[in-house]
Amino acid sequence: MQILRHAIAPALCFMALAASPAHAKEPAVYTPLFSKAAVSGYDTVAYFTEGKPTKGDTKFTVTHNGVQWRFASAENRDKFQAAPERYAPQYGGYCAWAVAQGYTASADPLRWKIVNDKLYLNYDADVQKKWETNIAGFVQAANANWPSVLEK
Repeated sequence: MQILRHAIAPALCFMALAASPAHAKEPAVYTPLFSKAAVSGYDTVAYFTEGKPTKGDTKFTVTHNGVQWRFASAENRDKFQAAPERYAPQYGGYCAWAVAQGYTASADPLRWKIVNDKLYLNYDADVQKKWETNIAGFVQAANANWPSVLEK
């Protein structure tokens, strides 16, 4: 009887957990599946200083908002640490167009634009073209939706 009790107890615990309501809340900063690197490991400071996407190096990593941010140099890492809100992409690095539509989607670090000194990322080239048709309007809509879209 004791053996049976030890076999049934874990199964009952698993079933109770499986029956619990799921929480679909998205993290505040987008990272790819199986990764803790924001912006897929790209250096967010380089968008501003180099004017192009630049892969970060694991030698120059900081943790901010629970995720890793990688940089191409110690200088860029230090700039980010001094003012992360200046260099972090808007909407936690989720696709800016998607957030304007009221949901979250991953973003491609190669699909980016700096507008009014803020970094925006988009899902792909087609989505970025849509976003560029009305950047000001989409930014306004995304600002109204952020961060409540994380709860959906």
